[in-house]
Amino acid sequence: MEEVTNVMEYEAIAKKKLPKMVFDYYASGAEDQWTLAENRNAFSRILFRPRILIDVSKMDMSTTVLGFKISMPIMIAPTAMQKMAHPEGEYATARAASAAGTIMTLSSWATSSVEEVASTGPGIRFFQLYVYKDRNVVAQLVRRAERAGFKAIALTVDTPRLGRREADIKNRFVLPPFLTLKNFEGLDLGKMDQASDSGLASYVAGQIDRTLSWKDVQWLQTITSLPILVKGVLTAEDARLAVQAGAAGIIVSNHGARQLDYVPSTIMALEEVVKAAQGRIPVFLDGGVRRGTDVFKALALGASGIFIGRPVVFSLAAEGEAGIKKVLQMLRDEFELTMALSGCRSLNEITRNHIVTEWDAPRAALPAPRL
Repeated sequence: MEEVTNVMEYEAIAKKKLPKMVFDYYASGAEDQWTLAENRNAFSRILFRPRILIDVSKMDMSTTVLGFKISMPIMIAPTAMQKMAHPEGEYATARAASAAGTIMTLSSWATSSVEEVASTGPGIRFFQLYVYKDRNVVAQLVRRAERAGFKAIALTVDTPRLGRREADIKNRFVLPPFLTLKNFEGLDLGKMDQASDSGLASYVAGQIDRTLSWKDVQWLQTITSLPILVKGVLTAEDARLAVQAGAAGIIVSNHGARQLDYVPSTIMALEEVVKAAQGRIPVFLDGGVRRGTDVFKALALGASGIFIGRPVVFSLAAEGEAGIKKVLQMLRDEFELTMALSGCRSLNEITRNHIVTEWDAPRAALPAPRL
């Protein structure tokens, strides 16, 4: 196998290695998959305005997220059922994130439990939460995450129903028989039965609470002291409501383009959300990040950090823990290079003036630079 030199190359390797049902589950988006392509394409329409002749011999990419110091603004998004990709699954992801000095978000639908992931050793971990119809299950799960040392809850708010992922319908997607949704084991909820379409879609229809509303974001705060990130915000209106509801942060996300097709890419929705949040809470982004240049563009538009999803499962399938480490390292190196070539030595030097987007007004004469 020739050397992997960028994050995208892992997808083709994963496709060769994984059963079709599993690869399709990870790779596909909703319906026409327009947003899936757009999550990537939109980054390519943002260009740099690099500043030159700045001493970039010393670089600092570190940042803090909800008060936790991490080595770089690149974190791991929640992705379900990672043991379908590799026997080590979420264990490998947890160790790779910890080694890279960054945050892992564990999915509710993980094939390893919160306790198992905690057992891999130290590390800053967030827990992604789906709200089940049975609120006792939710309260129990949140308590377990808290006890296992997880530091925040990422509440997914864009999934009252599962998006229409046609590959999963064709493949009659179901969790392989030797795996379970470990966080729900023993609760009669960890099973996903074969269905006439997607087993996961049927499972969601049966278990996930469609009545979920802003008052539940407040309810969640009564059962946990953990900060709550609202994941799945795409509009200024919802950003303002998230601030009002007491959210600790927002993740601009379209669920990897797996829910509603023809929503904008997350990078296009980002600036609207950032402006509405008015600096009161941090705004993060996931969706389509495959290059260090993408990370820089997100930060220039006001994101406090980004999360990667598919690159994690594809590299996990290809090379296990070593693959995820390599993805994090490649993104880190590319991001550092982008910063240096743009004339930024630390994250707070990355500004909106370092990029130009198609919606920017033509630049009038800017004030003359002072040396």
